[in-house]
Amino acid sequence: MIDQQGAIVWGCVPRVDGDPVFCALLNGDQQDAGVWRFELEGQVSAKQEYIRNTPILLTTLEASDGSALEVLDFCPRFERSGRMYRPVAFARIVRPISGNPRVKVVLRPMKNYGTGLAETTNGTNHIRYLVGPQALRLSTDAPVGYIQEGRSFRIEQDTHFFLGPDEPFTGNLREEIRRMEQSTRQYWQLWVRGLATPFEWQDEVIRCAITLKLCQHEETGAIVAALTTSIPEAANSERNWDYRYCWIRDSYYTVQALNRLGALDVLEKYLGYLRNIVDAAKGGQVQPLYSVMGESELDETTAAYLAGYRGMGPVRRGNAAYLQVQHDAYGQIVLPTAQGFLDHRLLRMADERDFENLEQVGETAWKMHDQPDAGLWEFRTRQEVHTYSAVMSWAACDRLANVAAHIGKDDRAALWRERADAIHRRVQQEAWVENGGEGGHYGASFESDYLDASLLQMVELRFLKPDDPRFLSTFAAVEKELRRGEHMLRYASEDDFGLPETAFNVCTFWLIEALVLVGRAAEARTLFEAMLSHMTESGLLSEDLDFETGELWGNFPQTY
Repeated sequence: MIDQQGAIVWGCVPRVDGDPVFCALLNGDQQDAGVWRFELEGQVSAKQEYIRNTPILLTTLEASDGSALEVLDFCPRFERSGRMYRPVAFARIVRPISGNPRVKVVLRPMKNYGTGLAETTNGTNHIRYLVGPQALRLSTDAPVGYIQEGRSFRIEQDTHFFLGPDEPFTGNLREEIRRMEQSTRQYWQLWVRGLATPFEWQDEVIRCAITLKLCQHEETGAIVAALTTSIPEAANSERNWDYRYCWIRDSYYTVQALNRLGALDVLEKYLGYLRNIVDAAKGGQVQPLYSVMGESELDETTAAYLAGYRGMGPVRRGNAAYLQVQHDAYGQIVLPTAQGFLDHRLLRMADERDFENLEQVGETAWKMHDQPDAGLWEFRTRQEVHTYSAVMSWAACDRLANVAAHIGKDDRAALWRERADAIHRRVQQEAWVENGGEGGHYGASFESDYLDASLLQMVELRFLKPDDPRFLSTFAAVEKELRRGEHMLRYASEDDFGLPETAFNVCTFWLIEALVLVGRAAEARTLFEAMLSHMTESGLLSEDLDFETGELWGNFPQTY
C-alpha cells in the first residue's frame, strides 16, 4: 500500500499474510521504519493517479523551487514463457519532470513484525536487506552509497529501483524494468477490456474490479478479505482483526461481483481453491477461513513491537475465527461451484466426481441448518441458530437440486428439493416474529426478535421474492432499526466489545440493492452516489465508515 505522498507503508513477504517488511501503516508515530519513500527537498505538493485501467500508480511530487518528479509504482505481472510472471517484487521508476529535483531515498524495511530494522549488505549496484530466511535485493542504477547513507542527490534522468528476490538482476536494468512496466500495463488493460462493464459509473466499476482481482492469490486462487491487519473498525475500539486470509463467505461475494462482470478467470481459480478445501474436509465441517495456501491453523497472536494504526493497538497476527463454527460456509461453497456444471464458457466443467464431493458439502449443510453457530458476524462469546446461516443452508440444498436435475439425476434432485423445502418451512416457522399491527419480521436468529442487515439477503439468495409481504415488513423493520442516514449498521445490539460505532459498508450496499428491489430506485441511486463520494482518491473503500464524520475505518481495501 502506498500513501498519498508516494511512500510504501504496507507490504508483506513472501505472501500477503507474511511478515510486513513495510509496516509504517501500523507503526504509530515511528514513520522512519518499515517504509520506502522518496523525500523531495522542499516538497510542497503531491498528487496521484492510476495509469488508465491498471493498478500502476503515478505520484507527482512538486517542490517550492518549481522542481518536480514522478514516481511510477508497479508490481510485475504478465505472461512469460507460457507462465504467469509475478515475483514478490516492487518496481519503481523515478523521473525528473522539471527543474533539478533533489531526493533522499528512505528504504528501511523491518523484520519479524516490527522487532527491528533489516540488516544490510551491499554490492556495486545492489543492497541486500536481511528481512528473514530469504533476503530482499534492491537492484538500482541510483548511487547505492547515497541510499545507504541517507544522503540527498540530484535526479537528472530516469532512475530505476527493483526490490525483489535475492538473485542477480539479469539483463540491462533500465531496459528490463521498462519492459516489465509495459508488459504489466498491457496485461491489465487487456484484462479490463474483457470485462462486461456498464457505461454508467464505468471508471468506478473498473477500479473496483482491478482491486478485487489483486486480492486473489494467483498461485492457489484464494481471495483474501483485505490486504491489511488491525486497522480498527472504530477509533480506539480494539476491534482490530487480521483480514489477510480467505474467508469462504467474503470470497463468495467477491466472486459473485466479478462473475457479473464476466471475470471468469477469477472464478475458475477460486473454484480450484474450493475443491482443495472440500477435499481436505473429507465430508466433515468446513472452517470459516483458511490461509491462501489452504492451511487450517491460523493462531491469533499480537505483534508487540507495532504500536498500531495511529497508535491504536493491538496489532493482531492470525485470526481465532478459524476455530469458530459458521454454517453459512456450506451454501457459499455450493453456490459458486454449481456454476461449474452449468456454464460452458469455463475451461474445466464440473464432472460426476465433483457432484459427489459437492453432495458431501450439502449433507453437512442439511445436518447443520438448525444448529447454533457464531454467525456471519463472528460473535466470539455466544452461539445461536442464525437465520442467515439457515438460509444459506437452504441455498446449498436448493442449488444442489438444480444441478442434479440439470445432469439427469432425478432421484437426487428430488432428495435435495425435499430438504430445501424442509429448511424453508423451518425458517418460516422459527425465524418469523409476529409484531402486532406492524406486520412482523424475521429475526436475526431463531426465536429472537433482534435484527441484523443479513436479513436483506433473503431475496438475493432467492429464498423470498421481493414482493413477499414478509420481506417487505422485514425490510421496513431493518431499515428503521439499523439505518443511520445514508448508511447501515450490521446490527444495533451489543456484542463482545459493546455497541457498534460505525456503519458496515457492505450492509449499506445491501440496503441499496434492497431499495431497488422494492421499487425505490431513485433513493437507491442517491445512496449509491453518496457511497461513491466516500471512496478514497484512488477509488477504494474500507470495511467501515463513521456515519457522523464520513471517515473510513477498518481493514483496506475490503473485498466484502
